[in-house]
Amino acid sequence: MKIVFLDRSSIGEDLDLSEFDALGDVVMYDFTYPEEAPERVKDADILVLNKTPVNAETIGCAEHLKLVCVTATGTNNLDKDYLKERGIEWRNVAGYSTESVAQHTFSLLFYLFEHLPYYDEYVKSGSYAGDRSFTHYAKVFHELNGKTWGIVGLGTIGKRVYEIAKTFGCKMQYVSTSGKNHNSDYNEVSFDELLRTSDIISVHAPLDENTKGLFNIDTFSKMKPDAIFLNLGRGPIVVEEDLCVALEKGMIGAAGLDVLSEEPMRKDSPFLRIKDSNRLFITPHIAWASVEARERLMHIIADQIREFNKYS
Repeated sequence: MKIVFLDRSSIGEDLDLSEFDALGDVVMYDFTYPEEAPERVKDADILVLNKTPVNAETIGCAEHLKLVCVTATGTNNLDKDYLKERGIEWRNVAGYSTESVAQHTFSLLFYLFEHLPYYDEYVKSGSYAGDRSFTHYAKVFHELNGKTWGIVGLGTIGKRVYEIAKTFGCKMQYVSTSGKNHNSDYNEVSFDELLRTSDIISVHAPLDENTKGLFNIDTFSKMKPDAIFLNLGRGPIVVEEDLCVALEKGMIGAAGLDVLSEEPMRKDSPFLRIKDSNRLFITPHIAWASVEARERLMHIIADQIREFNKYS
């Protein structure tokens, strides 16, 4: 059994993947461009990958291929019709990063909510050492308790953020992007009401026909002028130029993003023109990537391969 990792670096170099050695003959490539895939997969029985496209062009010559394992929840890179036609099974992993993404949601929030970049620079610049007052009041911040938090997408992560925010005393509400997720244990409102009344909005939804471009100049114009917007779902849910305009014109207070429409960030990204870290904070798609989440992810992948080998 030959197991080929096509983009091993996408899960980090710090993980011990030795458990896969007991499952077959393992070959690892750090990154694989689509044009490199045919040569690398031709003798593979199992592929492990994250972003590499899987279609007739990339795996057409892989005559022995039986299973494709995606080290993520999203599977937009798989041509599922082609895999079905070939009788090739596929697996993805859900739920492995819930705690990690929920934690990072609050990291983005507090960085912006309490103006931490300003106060960090104030101290490190030496200004505090020469000040007369023991407290510096230049940037006003508020208590999270009593603020209204809107959740967009009530999946596993959305529910976890909902519950944690409640412990801070937030008034919670959510909207289902599919229009099908109605849970009486959570406070559901209309999308317009969520936009109009939320002090904080965090996105935890998948990318689909209901969410692509959901946050645009029209939706930002309906939000509170001091609202904080957080996107930990998928980049294309936001029209990026519109978000930049909303920040520049003061239509919303600030934005924290962990996902972008193109990753890595493209060199002409409109976000590069906003230098104020008190208004915009972007992290490079790291919310999912705590070491515990990545270890959990790869243990699940290994178990999927064991189970497949057992019954195939």
